[in-house]
Amino acid sequence: MPTLPSLLSEDIATWYDEAERARQAGHVDTAQRLLDRILARAPSHVGALYAYGVLAFQSKQMESALNWIERAIEARPDPASYNLLCLIQIRLGALADARQTAQQGLALQPDLLSLNYFLALALQMQGHAGDAALAYRRVLELDPDHQLAHANLGVVAIHLGELDDAERHLRQALALDPTYLGARSNLATVLLATGRYEEAWPYFEDRWANMVDEQGRPTPERPHVPLPQWNGENPNVTRRADGMPVRGPRLLVFHEQGFGDSLQFVRYLPLALEHFSQVGYICPQPLKPLYEQSFGQRWPGVVVLDNVEPNFDEWDWYCPLMSLPMAFGTRLDNIPAFTYLYADPGRAAAWHARLAALPNADLPRVGVVWAGGHSGFAADRVRSMTSAQMAPLLAMPHIRWISLQKTDDPAKRPDPTIDSCLTNWMDEIGDFADTAALIENLDLVISVDTSVAHLVAAMGKPVWLLNRFSGCWRWLRDREDSPWYSRVRIFTQPQRGDWDDVLEQVVAALKQTFPPHGGRDDPRSNRYLVKHAS
Repeated sequence: MPTLPSLLSEDIATWYDEAERARQAGHVDTAQRLLDRILARAPSHVGALYAYGVLAFQSKQMESALNWIERAIEARPDPASYNLLCLIQIRLGALADARQTAQQGLALQPDLLSLNYFLALALQMQGHAGDAALAYRRVLELDPDHQLAHANLGVVAIHLGELDDAERHLRQALALDPTYLGARSNLATVLLATGRYEEAWPYFEDRWANMVDEQGRPTPERPHVPLPQWNGENPNVTRRADGMPVRGPRLLVFHEQGFGDSLQFVRYLPLALEHFSQVGYICPQPLKPLYEQSFGQRWPGVVVLDNVEPNFDEWDWYCPLMSLPMAFGTRLDNIPAFTYLYADPGRAAAWHARLAALPNADLPRVGVVWAGGHSGFAADRVRSMTSAQMAPLLAMPHIRWISLQKTDDPAKRPDPTIDSCLTNWMDEIGDFADTAALIENLDLVISVDTSVAHLVAAMGKPVWLLNRFSGCWRWLRDREDSPWYSRVRIFTQPQRGDWDDVLEQVVAALKQTFPPHGGRDDPRSNRYLVKHAS
Protein backbone atom coordinates (compact mmCIF):
# COMPACT_ATOMS: atom_id res chain seq x y z
CA MET A 1 0.00 0.00 0.00
CA PRO A 2 1.50 3.42 -0.94
CA THR A 3 2.64 5.65 1.90
CA LEU A 4 1.16 9.13 2.41
CA PRO A 5 4.33 11.01 1.25
CA SER A 6 4.42 9.03 -2.00
CA LEU A 7 0.75 9.81 -2.63
CA LEU A 8 1.45 13.49 -2.06
CA SER A 9 4.43 13.31 -4.41
CA GLU A 10 2.27 11.73 -7.10
CA ASP A 11 -0.35 14.46 -6.62
CA ILE A 12 2.26 17.22 -6.89
CA ALA A 13 3.71 15.69 -10.06
CA THR A 14 0.23 15.52 -11.57
CA TRP A 15 -0.58 19.10 -10.59
CA TYR A 16 2.76 20.29 -12.00
CA ASP A 17 2.16 18.58 -15.35
CA GLU A 18 -1.33 20.09 -15.50
CA ALA A 19 0.06 23.53 -14.58
CA GLU A 20 2.65 23.32 -17.37
CA ARG A 21 0.00 22.37 -19.92
CA ALA A 22 -2.21 25.23 -18.75
CA ARG A 23 0.67 27.71 -18.88
CA GLN A 24 1.69 26.69 -22.38
CA ALA A 25 -1.94 26.94 -23.50
CA GLY A 26 -2.15 30.46 -22.12
CA HIS A 27 -4.55 29.56 -19.28
CA VAL A 28 -2.73 31.67 -16.71
CA ASP A 29 -5.35 31.55 -13.94
CA THR A 30 -5.54 27.77 -14.07
CA ALA A 31 -1.75 27.47 -14.02
CA GLN A 32 -1.49 29.79 -11.03
CA ARG A 33 -4.13 27.85 -9.05
CA LEU A 34 -2.26 24.62 -9.60
CA LEU A 35 1.10 26.19 -8.75
CA ASP A 36 -0.35 27.66 -5.55
CA ARG A 37 -1.59 24.18 -4.62
CA ILE A 38 1.90 22.76 -5.16
CA LEU A 39 3.67 25.48 -3.17
CA ALA A 40 1.22 25.10 -0.29
CA ARG A 41 2.39 21.46 0.02
CA ALA A 42 6.02 21.94 -1.10
CA PRO A 43 7.23 25.57 -0.67
CA SER A 44 10.63 24.77 -2.21
CA HIS A 45 9.34 23.00 -5.32
CA VAL A 46 11.84 24.22 -7.91
CA GLY A 47 9.62 23.56 -10.90
CA ALA A 48 6.70 25.52 -9.44
CA LEU A 49 8.89 28.43 -8.40
CA TYR A 50 10.48 28.54 -11.85
CA ALA A 51 7.08 28.29 -13.57
CA TYR A 52 5.76 31.19 -11.52
CA GLY A 53 8.82 33.18 -12.59
CA VAL A 54 8.10 32.37 -16.22
CA LEU A 55 4.47 33.49 -15.84
CA ALA A 56 5.56 36.78 -14.27
CA PHE A 57 8.17 37.32 -16.99
CA GLN A 58 5.66 36.65 -19.75
CA SER A 59 3.28 39.21 -18.22
CA LYS A 60 6.18 41.73 -18.00
CA GLN A 61 6.13 41.78 -14.18
CA MET A 62 9.91 41.80 -13.97
CA GLU A 63 10.35 42.46 -10.27
CA SER A 64 7.99 39.61 -9.43
CA ALA A 65 9.76 37.34 -11.92
CA LEU A 66 13.09 38.23 -10.34
CA ASN A 67 11.80 37.22 -6.90
CA TRP A 68 10.40 33.88 -8.07
CA ILE A 69 13.54 32.84 -9.97
CA GLU A 70 15.83 33.85 -7.10
CA ARG A 71 13.72 31.60 -4.84
CA ALA A 72 14.06 28.78 -7.38
CA ILE A 73 17.85 29.16 -7.43
CA GLU A 74 17.94 29.26 -3.62
CA ALA A 75 16.03 25.98 -3.58
CA ARG A 76 18.32 24.39 -6.17
CA PRO A 77 20.88 26.11 -8.43
CA ASP A 78 20.07 25.20 -12.01
CA PRO A 79 21.42 26.50 -15.37
CA ALA A 80 17.90 27.14 -16.69
CA SER A 81 17.06 29.31 -13.68
CA TYR A 82 20.30 31.25 -14.01
CA ASN A 83 19.52 31.70 -17.70
CA LEU A 84 16.12 33.28 -17.07
CA LEU A 85 17.39 35.31 -14.12
CA CYS A 86 20.13 36.78 -16.29
CA LEU A 87 17.59 37.81 -18.94
CA ILE A 88 15.34 39.40 -16.30
CA GLN A 89 18.28 41.36 -14.88
CA ILE A 90 19.19 42.60 -18.34
CA ARG A 91 15.60 43.77 -18.87
CA LEU A 92 15.75 45.57 -15.52
CA GLY A 93 19.08 47.20 -16.39
CA ALA A 94 20.89 45.40 -13.55
CA LEU A 95 23.82 44.64 -15.83
CA ALA A 96 26.47 43.94 -13.18
CA ASP A 97 24.11 41.45 -11.54
CA ALA A 98 23.34 39.90 -14.93
CA ARG A 99 27.03 39.42 -15.60
CA GLN A 100 27.53 37.70 -12.25
CA THR A 101 24.46 35.52 -12.77
CA ALA A 102 25.67 34.42 -16.20
CA GLN A 103 29.06 33.46 -14.80
CA GLN A 104 27.43 31.42 -12.02
CA GLY A 105 25.21 29.59 -14.48
CA LEU A 106 28.06 28.93 -16.91
CA ALA A 107 30.07 27.41 -14.08
CA LEU A 108 27.36 24.70 -14.02
CA GLN A 109 26.96 24.39 -17.81
CA PRO A 110 29.71 26.17 -19.79
CA ASP A 111 28.22 25.36 -23.20
CA LEU A 112 24.73 26.75 -22.53
CA LEU A 113 24.29 28.84 -25.68
CA SER A 114 21.68 31.31 -24.49
CA LEU A 115 23.52 32.10 -21.27
CA ASN A 116 26.76 32.73 -23.17
CA TYR A 117 24.80 35.13 -25.36
CA PHE A 118 23.27 36.93 -22.38
CA LEU A 119 26.72 37.32 -20.83
CA ALA A 120 27.98 38.91 -24.05
CA LEU A 121 24.93 41.17 -24.21
CA ALA A 122 25.36 42.35 -20.62
CA LEU A 123 29.03 43.11 -21.24
CA GLN A 124 28.17 45.04 -24.39
CA MET A 125 25.48 47.06 -22.62
CA GLN A 126 27.94 47.88 -19.82
CA GLY A 127 30.35 49.27 -22.39
CA HIS A 128 32.98 46.53 -21.96
CA ALA A 129 33.56 46.19 -25.68
CA GLY A 130 36.67 44.00 -25.54
CA ASP A 131 35.16 41.49 -23.11
CA ALA A 132 31.88 41.51 -25.05
CA ALA A 133 33.74 40.66 -28.26
CA LEU A 134 35.35 37.64 -26.60
CA ALA A 135 32.00 36.51 -25.24
CA TYR A 136 30.28 36.83 -28.62
CA ARG A 137 33.07 34.84 -30.25
CA ARG A 138 32.42 32.10 -27.68
CA VAL A 139 28.75 32.11 -28.76
CA LEU A 140 29.83 31.73 -32.38
CA GLU A 141 32.07 28.81 -31.45
CA LEU A 142 28.97 27.09 -30.10
CA ASP A 143 26.74 28.19 -32.99
CA PRO A 144 28.51 29.67 -36.06
CA ASP A 145 25.14 30.78 -37.48
CA HIS A 146 23.94 32.68 -34.42
CA GLN A 147 22.57 35.71 -36.24
CA LEU A 148 22.24 38.04 -33.24
CA ALA A 149 25.78 37.24 -32.12
CA HIS A 150 27.10 38.19 -35.57
CA ALA A 151 25.04 41.39 -35.59
CA ASN A 152 26.05 42.45 -32.08
CA LEU A 153 29.68 41.51 -32.60
CA GLY A 154 29.58 43.79 -35.63
CA VAL A 155 28.45 46.67 -33.42
CA VAL A 156 31.10 45.89 -30.80
CA ALA A 157 33.77 45.79 -33.50
CA ILE A 158 32.70 49.28 -34.62
CA HIS A 159 33.31 50.57 -31.10
CA LEU A 160 36.68 48.83 -31.04
CA GLY A 161 37.62 50.53 -34.32
CA GLU A 162 37.83 47.18 -36.14
CA LEU A 163 35.75 48.13 -39.17
CA ASP A 164 36.80 45.22 -41.40
CA ASP A 165 35.74 42.78 -38.70
CA ALA A 166 32.52 44.72 -38.15
CA GLU A 167 31.63 44.60 -41.83
CA ARG A 168 32.29 40.86 -42.02
CA HIS A 169 30.00 40.02 -39.09
CA LEU A 170 27.24 42.40 -40.16
CA ARG A 171 27.22 40.97 -43.66
CA GLN A 172 27.06 37.47 -42.17
CA ALA A 173 24.09 38.53 -40.03
CA LEU A 174 22.36 39.81 -43.17
CA ALA A 175 23.16 36.62 -45.06
CA LEU A 176 21.36 34.73 -42.28
CA ASP A 177 18.43 37.19 -42.25
CA PRO A 178 18.30 39.76 -45.09
CA THR A 179 15.31 41.47 -43.42
CA TYR A 180 17.25 42.42 -40.27
CA LEU A 181 17.06 46.21 -40.50
CA GLY A 182 19.24 46.82 -37.46
CA ALA A 183 22.16 45.07 -39.15
CA ARG A 184 21.54 47.06 -42.34
CA SER A 185 21.67 50.30 -40.36
CA ASN A 186 24.90 49.32 -38.62
CA LEU A 187 26.46 48.24 -41.90
CA ALA A 188 25.64 51.72 -43.21
CA THR A 189 27.67 53.16 -40.32
CA VAL A 190 30.67 51.04 -41.30
CA LEU A 191 30.43 51.97 -44.97
CA LEU A 192 30.01 55.66 -44.20
CA ALA A 193 32.93 55.67 -41.76
CA THR A 194 35.13 54.21 -44.50
CA GLY A 195 33.94 56.76 -47.06
CA ARG A 196 32.02 54.31 -49.26
CA TYR A 197 29.06 56.65 -49.51
CA GLU A 198 27.44 55.40 -52.69
CA GLU A 199 27.20 51.88 -51.27
CA ALA A 200 26.21 53.17 -47.83
CA TRP A 201 23.23 55.43 -48.48
CA PRO A 202 20.70 52.69 -49.39
CA TYR A 203 21.56 50.86 -46.15
CA PHE A 204 21.34 54.19 -44.29
CA GLU A 205 17.67 54.37 -45.26
CA ASP A 206 17.07 51.78 -42.51
CA ARG A 207 18.62 53.98 -39.80
CA TRP A 208 15.28 54.19 -37.97
CA ALA A 209 15.72 50.58 -36.86
CA ASN A 210 18.39 51.66 -34.38
CA MET A 211 17.09 55.03 -33.24
CA VAL A 212 16.32 55.58 -29.57
CA ASP A 213 14.98 58.50 -27.57
CA GLU A 214 16.72 60.30 -24.69
CA GLN A 215 15.75 57.47 -22.30
CA GLY A 216 17.23 54.86 -24.64
CA ARG A 217 13.82 53.56 -25.76
CA PRO A 218 13.26 52.64 -29.41
CA THR A 219 11.67 55.47 -31.37
CA PRO A 220 8.80 55.09 -33.83
CA GLU A 221 9.42 54.04 -37.40
CA ARG A 222 10.21 56.55 -40.12
CA PRO A 223 7.42 59.09 -40.64
CA HIS A 224 4.43 57.96 -42.67
CA VAL A 225 3.76 60.71 -45.17
CA PRO A 226 1.04 60.75 -47.86
CA LEU A 227 3.57 61.94 -50.43
CA PRO A 228 6.18 60.19 -52.58
CA GLN A 229 9.73 60.32 -51.23
CA TRP A 230 12.10 62.22 -53.46
CA ASN A 231 15.23 60.19 -54.18
CA GLY A 232 16.87 62.50 -56.69
CA GLU A 233 14.67 61.87 -59.72
CA ASN A 234 13.22 64.68 -61.86
CA PRO A 235 10.16 65.75 -59.83
CA ASN A 236 8.43 67.03 -62.99
CA VAL A 237 5.16 67.86 -61.23
CA THR A 238 3.07 70.96 -61.74
CA ARG A 239 -0.19 71.88 -60.12
CA ARG A 240 -2.90 74.34 -60.94
CA ALA A 241 -5.10 75.39 -58.06
CA ASP A 242 -8.52 76.82 -58.86
CA GLY A 243 -8.02 80.24 -60.39
CA MET A 244 -4.25 80.12 -59.75
CA PRO A 245 -1.36 79.85 -62.21
CA VAL A 246 0.67 76.71 -62.64
CA ARG A 247 3.39 76.33 -60.00
CA GLY A 248 6.47 74.16 -59.87
CA PRO A 249 6.89 71.12 -57.61
CA ARG A 250 7.46 71.62 -53.91
CA LEU A 251 9.54 69.52 -51.51
CA LEU A 252 8.77 68.99 -47.82
CA VAL A 253 11.77 68.01 -45.69
CA PHE A 254 11.35 66.40 -42.26
CA HIS A 255 13.70 67.03 -39.36
CA GLU A 256 15.21 63.93 -37.79
CA GLN A 257 17.67 63.01 -35.05
CA GLY A 258 19.64 65.71 -33.21
CA PHE A 259 20.48 69.37 -33.66
CA GLY A 260 23.96 68.49 -34.95
CA ASP A 261 22.45 66.34 -37.69
CA SER A 262 20.22 69.21 -38.73
CA LEU A 263 23.07 71.73 -38.71
CA GLN A 264 25.17 69.47 -40.93
CA PHE A 265 22.56 68.45 -43.48
CA VAL A 266 20.48 71.60 -43.97
CA ARG A 267 23.19 72.51 -46.50
CA TYR A 268 21.12 70.48 -48.95
CA LEU A 269 18.02 72.70 -48.66
CA PRO A 270 19.32 75.49 -50.95
CA LEU A 271 20.64 72.88 -53.39
CA ALA A 272 17.17 71.33 -53.63
CA LEU A 273 15.93 74.61 -55.15
CA GLU A 274 17.61 73.46 -58.36
CA HIS A 275 14.80 70.88 -58.60
CA PHE A 276 11.89 72.46 -56.71
CA SER A 277 10.17 75.82 -56.72
CA GLN A 278 9.97 75.72 -52.93
CA VAL A 279 11.62 73.66 -50.18
CA GLY A 280 9.98 73.56 -46.76
CA TYR A 281 11.81 72.31 -43.67
CA ILE A 282 9.91 71.28 -40.54
CA CYS A 283 12.25 72.78 -37.97
CA PRO A 284 12.76 72.45 -34.19
CA GLN A 285 12.18 75.80 -32.52
CA PRO A 286 15.74 76.32 -31.15
CA LEU A 287 17.07 76.25 -34.74
CA LYS A 288 14.30 78.22 -36.44
CA PRO A 289 15.59 81.83 -35.95
CA LEU A 290 19.06 80.81 -37.12
CA TYR A 291 17.74 79.17 -40.28
CA GLU A 292 15.38 82.03 -41.05
CA GLN A 293 18.30 84.45 -40.75
CA SER A 294 20.61 82.25 -42.86
CA PHE A 295 18.24 81.23 -45.66
CA GLY A 296 15.65 84.02 -45.81
CA GLN A 297 17.43 86.58 -48.01
CA ARG A 298 19.93 84.32 -49.70
CA TRP A 299 17.59 81.49 -50.68
CA PRO A 300 14.00 82.78 -50.37
CA GLY A 301 12.66 79.53 -51.82
CA VAL A 302 13.64 77.78 -48.58
CA VAL A 303 10.79 78.04 -46.09
CA VAL A 304 11.42 77.25 -42.41
CA LEU A 305 8.25 75.73 -40.95
CA ASP A 306 7.07 75.28 -37.39
CA ASN A 307 7.55 71.83 -35.92
CA VAL A 308 3.92 70.77 -36.37
CA GLU A 309 2.19 68.52 -38.87
CA PRO A 310 1.94 70.45 -42.16
CA ASN A 311 -0.84 70.65 -44.71
CA PHE A 312 0.33 67.92 -47.08
CA ASP A 313 -1.87 69.25 -49.88
CA GLU A 314 0.58 72.13 -50.27
CA TRP A 315 3.48 69.80 -51.09
CA ASP A 316 4.26 67.33 -53.87
CA TRP A 317 7.25 65.37 -52.54
CA TYR A 318 8.86 64.76 -49.17
CA CYS A 319 12.30 63.70 -48.00
CA PRO A 320 13.72 63.01 -44.52
CA LEU A 321 16.59 65.43 -43.95
CA MET A 322 19.29 62.76 -43.77
CA SER A 323 18.09 61.08 -46.95
CA LEU A 324 19.05 64.17 -48.96
CA PRO A 325 22.71 63.09 -49.36
CA MET A 326 21.50 59.94 -51.14
CA ALA A 327 19.08 61.95 -53.28
CA PHE A 328 21.99 64.13 -54.40
CA GLY A 329 24.30 61.16 -55.04
CA THR A 330 26.82 62.39 -52.46
CA ARG A 331 30.31 60.92 -52.69
CA LEU A 332 33.50 61.89 -50.90
CA ASP A 333 34.59 63.86 -53.94
CA ASN A 334 31.40 65.89 -54.41
CA ILE A 335 30.29 66.80 -50.87
CA PRO A 336 28.81 70.31 -51.02
CA ALA A 337 31.16 72.02 -48.53
CA PHE A 338 30.31 75.74 -48.37
CA THR A 339 29.26 78.37 -45.86
CA TYR A 340 25.50 78.24 -45.41
CA LEU A 341 24.77 79.49 -41.88
CA TYR A 342 25.15 83.11 -40.85
CA ALA A 343 24.88 85.13 -37.65
CA ASP A 344 22.42 87.97 -37.36
CA PRO A 345 24.50 91.19 -37.72
CA GLY A 346 22.63 93.00 -34.94
CA ARG A 347 23.04 90.19 -32.43
CA ALA A 348 26.70 89.76 -33.42
CA ALA A 349 27.35 93.48 -32.92
CA ALA A 350 25.89 93.33 -29.41
CA TRP A 351 28.25 90.51 -28.43
CA HIS A 352 31.14 92.35 -30.10
CA ALA A 353 30.56 95.34 -27.87
CA ARG A 354 30.47 93.23 -24.72
CA LEU A 355 33.68 91.41 -25.64
CA ALA A 356 35.43 94.66 -26.52
CA ALA A 357 34.55 96.03 -23.07
CA LEU A 358 36.38 93.22 -21.26
CA PRO A 359 39.90 93.76 -19.88
CA ASN A 360 42.70 92.78 -22.29
CA ALA A 361 40.26 92.88 -25.19
CA ASP A 362 43.01 92.03 -27.67
CA LEU A 363 43.45 88.49 -26.27
CA PRO A 364 42.60 85.70 -28.74
CA ARG A 365 39.02 84.59 -28.18
CA VAL A 366 38.53 80.83 -28.08
CA GLY A 367 35.19 79.16 -27.39
CA VAL A 368 35.06 75.82 -25.61
CA VAL A 369 32.50 73.00 -25.35
CA TRP A 370 33.42 69.96 -23.25
CA ALA A 371 30.18 67.94 -23.24
CA GLY A 372 27.37 67.00 -25.56
CA GLY A 373 23.67 66.88 -24.89
CA HIS A 374 21.41 63.88 -24.27
CA SER A 375 23.12 62.62 -21.12
CA GLY A 376 21.10 59.40 -21.26
CA PHE A 377 22.77 58.23 -24.47
CA ALA A 378 25.64 55.78 -24.17
CA ALA A 379 27.48 57.66 -26.95
CA ASP A 380 27.31 60.88 -24.94
CA ARG A 381 29.30 59.34 -22.12
CA VAL A 382 32.22 58.60 -24.42
CA ARG A 383 32.14 61.78 -26.51
CA SER A 384 31.95 64.14 -23.49
CA MET A 385 34.48 65.32 -20.93
CA THR A 386 34.04 66.89 -17.54
CA SER A 387 34.89 70.57 -17.25
CA ALA A 388 37.81 69.62 -14.97
CA GLN A 389 39.41 67.63 -17.78
CA MET A 390 39.67 70.87 -19.78
CA ALA A 391 42.01 72.34 -17.16
CA PRO A 392 45.19 71.92 -19.29
CA LEU A 393 43.62 74.18 -21.92
CA LEU A 394 42.04 76.72 -19.61
CA ALA A 395 45.30 77.08 -17.70
CA MET A 396 46.75 78.93 -20.71
CA PRO A 397 46.43 82.54 -19.50
CA HIS A 398 47.05 84.42 -22.76
CA ILE A 399 43.70 83.33 -24.25
CA ARG A 400 40.22 84.66 -23.56
CA TRP A 401 38.24 81.47 -22.91
CA ILE A 402 34.56 81.77 -23.83
CA SER A 403 32.15 79.08 -22.66
CA LEU A 404 29.76 77.79 -25.31
CA GLN A 405 28.59 74.95 -23.06
CA LYS A 406 24.80 74.81 -22.85
CA THR A 407 23.25 72.04 -20.78
CA ASP A 408 20.37 71.18 -18.48
CA ASP A 409 22.53 68.54 -16.78
CA PRO A 410 24.12 69.97 -13.60
CA ALA A 411 26.98 67.49 -13.92
CA LYS A 412 28.04 69.18 -17.16
CA ARG A 413 28.21 72.69 -15.77
CA PRO A 414 31.70 74.05 -15.08
CA ASP A 415 32.97 73.46 -11.57
CA PRO A 416 33.91 76.63 -9.64
CA THR A 417 37.63 76.39 -10.37
CA ILE A 418 37.08 76.02 -14.10
CA ASP A 419 34.31 78.63 -14.19
CA SER A 420 36.76 81.23 -12.88
CA CYS A 421 38.83 80.76 -16.06
CA LEU A 422 35.84 81.31 -18.36
CA THR A 423 33.82 84.17 -19.69
CA ASN A 424 30.47 82.49 -19.34
CA TRP A 425 27.33 84.16 -20.71
CA MET A 426 25.52 80.97 -21.65
CA ASP A 427 22.64 81.60 -19.27
CA GLU A 428 21.76 84.50 -21.59
CA ILE A 429 21.78 82.31 -24.71
CA GLY A 430 18.24 81.40 -25.78
CA ASP A 431 18.71 79.63 -29.10
CA PHE A 432 21.22 78.76 -31.82
CA ALA A 433 20.92 82.23 -33.36
CA ASP A 434 22.28 83.70 -30.11
CA THR A 435 25.08 81.12 -30.10
CA ALA A 436 25.94 81.92 -33.73
CA ALA A 437 26.12 85.65 -32.95
CA LEU A 438 28.60 85.00 -30.14
CA ILE A 439 30.62 82.59 -32.30
CA GLU A 440 30.88 85.26 -35.01
CA ASN A 441 33.15 87.23 -32.65
CA LEU A 442 35.51 84.35 -31.81
CA ASP A 443 38.81 83.39 -33.38
CA LEU A 444 38.44 79.64 -32.79
CA VAL A 445 36.15 77.12 -31.14
CA ILE A 446 37.39 73.90 -29.50
CA SER A 447 34.58 71.42 -29.04
CA VAL A 448 33.73 67.80 -28.48
CA ASP A 449 31.52 66.19 -31.12
CA THR A 450 28.27 68.03 -30.54
CA SER A 451 25.96 70.49 -32.27
CA VAL A 452 28.10 73.57 -31.61
CA ALA A 453 30.96 72.07 -33.62
CA HIS A 454 28.65 71.74 -36.62
CA LEU A 455 27.32 75.27 -36.15
CA VAL A 456 30.81 76.79 -36.09
CA ALA A 457 31.92 74.79 -39.13
CA ALA A 458 28.77 75.60 -41.14
CA MET A 459 29.45 79.31 -40.49
CA GLY A 460 32.88 78.90 -42.06
CA LYS A 461 34.62 79.57 -38.75
CA PRO A 462 37.56 77.46 -37.52
CA VAL A 463 36.75 74.63 -35.13
CA TRP A 464 39.01 72.07 -33.53
CA LEU A 465 37.09 68.88 -32.90
CA LEU A 466 37.94 66.75 -29.85
CA ASN A 467 36.97 63.38 -31.28
CA ARG A 468 36.46 60.18 -29.34
CA PHE A 469 38.16 56.95 -30.38
CA SER A 470 36.17 55.30 -33.18
CA GLY A 471 34.02 58.39 -33.40
CA CYS A 472 30.94 59.20 -35.45
CA TRP A 473 30.94 58.03 -39.07
CA ARG A 474 30.77 61.59 -40.41
CA TRP A 475 34.37 62.31 -39.32
CA LEU A 476 35.63 59.22 -41.19
CA ARG A 477 38.77 57.51 -39.87
CA ASP A 478 42.42 58.55 -39.57
CA ARG A 479 41.85 62.09 -40.81
CA GLU A 480 42.68 65.49 -39.35
CA ASP A 481 40.39 67.30 -41.76
CA SER A 482 36.80 66.85 -42.95
CA PRO A 483 35.42 66.86 -46.48
CA TRP A 484 32.17 68.21 -45.01
CA TYR A 485 33.72 71.41 -43.66
CA SER A 486 36.70 73.40 -44.89
CA ARG A 487 37.89 74.71 -41.51
CA VAL A 488 37.64 71.68 -39.21
CA ARG A 489 40.74 70.22 -37.60
CA ILE A 490 40.24 66.86 -35.89
CA PHE A 491 42.10 65.63 -32.80
CA THR A 492 41.18 61.98 -32.20
CA GLN A 493 41.79 59.81 -29.16
CA PRO A 494 44.52 57.23 -29.92
CA GLN A 495 42.71 54.79 -27.66
CA ARG A 496 39.34 54.68 -25.96
CA GLY A 497 38.95 57.24 -23.21
CA ASP A 498 42.37 58.88 -23.68
CA TRP A 499 41.56 62.59 -23.56
CA ASP A 500 44.98 63.40 -22.06
CA ASP A 501 46.78 62.72 -25.35
CA VAL A 502 44.19 64.76 -27.27
CA LEU A 503 44.52 67.74 -24.96
CA GLU A 504 48.33 67.60 -25.09
CA GLN A 505 48.12 67.90 -28.87
CA VAL A 506 45.64 70.77 -28.63
CA VAL A 507 47.80 72.67 -26.13
CA ALA A 508 50.79 72.34 -28.46
CA ALA A 509 48.72 73.52 -31.43
CA LEU A 510 47.38 76.48 -29.43
CA LYS A 511 50.88 77.58 -28.47
CA GLN A 512 51.81 77.57 -32.14
CA THR A 513 48.63 79.29 -33.29
CA PHE A 514 48.40 81.86 -30.49
CA PRO A 515 51.91 82.60 -29.18
CA PRO A 516 51.91 83.89 -25.58
CA HIS A 517 52.90 87.41 -26.63
CA GLY A 518 50.66 87.65 -29.68
CA GLY A 519 47.31 89.39 -29.52
CA ARG A 520 44.31 89.12 -31.83
CA ASP A 521 45.92 91.58 -34.27
CA ASP A 522 49.27 89.79 -34.30
CA PRO A 523 49.52 88.09 -37.72
CA ARG A 524 51.42 85.23 -36.10
CA SER A 525 48.35 84.33 -34.05
CA ASN A 526 46.33 83.34 -37.12
CA ARG A 527 48.91 81.31 -39.00
CA TYR A 528 47.04 78.06 -38.80
CA LEU A 529 43.61 79.59 -39.26
CA VAL A 530 44.53 81.44 -42.44
CA LYS A 531 46.32 78.44 -43.89
CA HIS A 532 43.27 76.22 -43.46
CA ALA A 533 40.75 78.79 -44.63
CA SER A 534 41.79 78.49 -48.25
